[in-house]
Amino acid sequence: MKLKILCISSAIIFSLILTVWLIGKFSYVNSIDNDTVYEEELVEPEYDEYGVEIGKFYIDKGKVKNNQTLSQILSGFELEFMVVDDVINKVKKWFDPRRIRAGNSFHAYLESDSVSNIQYFIYDISKLEYIKVCFYDSVQVVREMKPIKNVPRTASGVINSSLWVALQENNLHPELAISMSEILAWSVDFHRINKGDKFKVIFEEQYVGNECIGVTNIDAIYFIHQGREILGFQFKKDSVDGFFDSEGENLRKVFLKAPLKFGRITSGYSNSRMHPIHNVRRPHYGTDYAAPTGTPILAIGDGVVTEARFAGGNGNYVRIRHNSVYETQYLHMSKFASGIKQGRRVKQGEVIGYVGMTGDATGPHVCFRFWKNGKQVDHRREKFPSANPLPQIYHQEFFVLRDSLIRKLEEISFEEDNLLIVGVNNL
Repeated sequence: MKLKILCISSAIIFSLILTVWLIGKFSYVNSIDNDTVYEEELVEPEYDEYGVEIGKFYIDKGKVKNNQTLSQILSGFELEFMVVDDVINKVKKWFDPRRIRAGNSFHAYLESDSVSNIQYFIYDISKLEYIKVCFYDSVQVVREMKPIKNVPRTASGVINSSLWVALQENNLHPELAISMSEILAWSVDFHRINKGDKFKVIFEEQYVGNECIGVTNIDAIYFIHQGREILGFQFKKDSVDGFFDSEGENLRKVFLKAPLKFGRITSGYSNSRMHPIHNVRRPHYGTDYAAPTGTPILAIGDGVVTEARFAGGNGNYVRIRHNSVYETQYLHMSKFASGIKQGRRVKQGEVIGYVGMTGDATGPHVCFRFWKNGKQVDHRREKFPSANPLPQIYHQEFFVLRDSLIRKLEEISFEEDNLLIVGVNNL
């Protein structure tokens, strides 16, 4: 009887042990399965242009008011005087706090919508740079750059007035007009743009966030000026950096087409012109370019200043000797550029003075005069040689680049109707 009870007890104990073991094994497997089924993927946090995690803070945005100081702005976030003073002293390492400008933006990152919980303070020095103040264990200040993104673009246009107006009216960055005019300064007289002139351009724009801040690069340009086709391709290799035509000839010439980037011709070279002040006919051996007072006047070529003075009807003027053959003169300046005086060497495109109306002038303009072998000539009728062509060793590489860019230019279409059209697309 005792033996029978013992056997029954052993069977019960064994059954219990087996049950516990099975339950444990099932729970372990189930746990693994559950982990597999319900495991959550880690999501990488996103950061804004200031390097702060998006969605983690309440952001209070504002703009600097007239005569507002950095101390006043910081005090608005209920910071103690000692903390504000600490911030100002640490900011001085990177930026003069007295130079904050009315209209510039600032951002405060708060743990909640309460101004007393500030974690970061950002002041935009410019579109690219900012001061970042961190309020954690101790105040830390850094000066940083916003991330910049280069975006390939194309544009095409048919011009009815001027390149500058064409791009402005169609919301293209004004730097594109400046860059194009600089590349074509030796080939296109932008003061004589004709209605119907056309262009195509392949370029890159710089973006900070969703805002375009400028044009960083032009790869290729096609311009039809007065029926003449002009092609230019940028080539950079070793010490070579310039724009060359389809045969590798440099677009840069010995002289610029005009002494101003933008303006309009009001009077050309003439053997008999009615003088606007003296009301008599006399020769006008120059070209008048009208522009607002203060517009920079550029030396059209390398040379040495032989005169920089005031002289009666010529007003303030500068005369430059370029070589034994050519000289140029720039009249009616409002003032000379800094350092411009007799004997000073100047470079092509260097600012030598500013548009004015000193001397005999009825409005702000520069009268530009051009000498060839001691005789005044109409510079717009002269043909000048190019600068150094692309070295032969780069021709094969350049032609491959040229052909690929030509294919891209051919894909860009002109959209013409009765109004000025400028099309912009992503590449």
